[in-house]
Amino acid sequence: MRRASLVLLNAAVWAFAVFWTLPFVGVVVISIMPYREVVTEGWLRVPNPQSISLDNYIQALFNPLYDLSTGLKNSLIVATASTVIALMAAALLAYAFVNLPFKFKTMLFALIIFVMLAPQQISIVPLFFLFNALGLYDTLPSIILLHSAWGTAWATFFLRNFFTLIPRSLVEAARVDGVPDWVIFSRIILPLAKPGIIAAALLQYTWVWNDLFYALVFLASPHNQVLTQKVVYLKGEYHIDWGLLTAGSILSMSVPVVLYIVFNRYFVRGVAGWGVKR
Repeated sequence: MRRASLVLLNAAVWAFAVFWTLPFVGVVVISIMPYREVVTEGWLRVPNPQSISLDNYIQALFNPLYDLSTGLKNSLIVATASTVIALMAAALLAYAFVNLPFKFKTMLFALIIFVMLAPQQISIVPLFFLFNALGLYDTLPSIILLHSAWGTAWATFFLRNFFTLIPRSLVEAARVDGVPDWVIFSRIILPLAKPGIIAAALLQYTWVWNDLFYALVFLASPHNQVLTQKVVYLKGEYHIDWGLLTAGSILSMSVPVVLYIVFNRYFVRGVAGWGVKR
């Protein structure tokens, strides 16, 4: 009886998984099929091997009307720089909050939480005038600084909680031996906190990669636009090439998906707080 229940449960889980992934399978199928077949025969079928083509991906990436290759390059630059800057600053701040005594520590940490909870839309108007005054409007450094600033706040909160899992005895023993804080941070804390840092980096990278709101406001020139802006151009006003649009959507989601697949075990351990055995 128990074995039969287990079989039914596994079957139900697999059925739910197949049902859940069916839309994604449909997107992939449409992206490799000619537009005429998608419109006349639908997508819910096994495609004809002779009709399978990567033309939609090539058109989306290299056709000057869409130019997703430029958007992809800009997204890689913005997401990578914003993640590195935010995580470096957040790791140092988190270490200070956990291991260094200083005045107004609680007040400063509360301020960071407040910044993290504040709606990002309230900063648009002052940031617009600030970037204009500094000559940073419509440049990649402007959006990198913006994402880095917002990312530092929540990543500090995330890493501070993770660093508290590391036994304080390790830090205290190193200090007794005369080890400076920079060495403790780089040689002891960072290796032990690797799952948490990778988890925070994945969340920050995905957030920046998928951003469209800030990009629409602060990046106007076609050569500065990121991938999420470029994908919008694949949808015409009176005509939608579904193969082209799905190909662009898959390209847009590919980098975060690959990163999650590669670093999945670190991400799970980092979010769950299993990085250090207590």
